[in-house]
Amino acid sequence: QVQLVESGGGLVQPGGSLRISCAASGFTFSMYAMSWYRQAPGKGRELVATITSAGGSRNYADSVKGRFTISRDNAKNTLYLQMNSLKPEDTAVYYCNRRINLLDWGQGTQVTVSS
Repeated sequence: QVQLVESGGGLVQPGGSLRISCAASGFTFSMYAMSWYRQAPGKGRELVATITSAGGSRNYADSVKGRFTISRDNAKNTLYLQMNSLKPEDTAVYYCNRRINLLDWGQGTQVTVSS
């Protein structure tokens, strides 16, 4: 059974940090480039960051470049997103998925940046 389970979200003050995780199962995680996406209230889903299958290359949306870091542990089938210097406009539900050949979306994890 293919599954993506995001966790680690929460409420954080502007300027704070948070690390979210995505546990993948049911497919060969190490073979796929993986991405983080987010959806803010009233907006469409946005691609945030991508990492290649072995982790050798990473790409970021301009809005998060220099603040967010995507990483992965293929031995644990887990994807991470370290978010620093968080801003209110980062508030969204964050999802992980393959970069291509998308799977069914998980439930996401809510990140709220507010004082």
